[in-house]
Amino acid sequence: MRADALRNRERIISAAREMFVEQGADVPMDEVARRAGVGNATLYRHFPDRDELIHRVTLHVMERIIDQADSALTEETDAFEALGRFVHAAAEERIGALCPLISQAGDAKDHPETVEAGERLDRAINTLMERARSAGLLRPDVAVGDLMVAVTQLTRPLPGDGCSGFDGYVHRHLQLLLDGLRAPARSELPGSAATLEDLRQLS
Repeated sequence: MRADALRNRERIISAAREMFVEQGADVPMDEVARRAGVGNATLYRHFPDRDELIHRVTLHVMERIIDQADSALTEETDAFEALGRFVHAAAEERIGALCPLISQAGDAKDHPETVEAGERLDRAINTLMERARSAGLLRPDVAVGDLMVAVTQLTRPLPGDGCSGFDGYVHRHLQLLLDGLRAPARSELPGSAATLEDLRQLS
């Protein structure tokens, strides 16, 4: 792909990600093109339909979250601090707002690229959690799915314009979540730990 074509593609993905977070997956395609600063023909040349655009945005966000997990793992010496850094970074990707995209893109969740990225994400977060667990810092009765459900719920936009200011509390509440994940556990959790595969089966 030529450099200018690659730049256009990246601009479209970035614009679509912002607008999906702000307005949902039904935002008009021509508005995405307008924000990206490209013509409709350019957008459709890269992404022939909405499902393909949603698929690529989802993969883009998953790759960024994987990179955040890898960076936290290699750069932080304290295992729980690494986990906390990842949690806050994942929130910045607004995964709660983007989570519904896969279910709106037809068979996208079963696409080989999506499945492969999901497996790498699972491994990356598992490594972070296992490191913290082995250090005696993470309670033993939680799994990757538990963590991602909590982060997703805390970063999901609330309905209505009147709740937009709630975003300012996300990192405060994520820190409360992290404190609840620390060992030793102060309560017994109901049910069983959830994996990412468990969540995938539910979607």
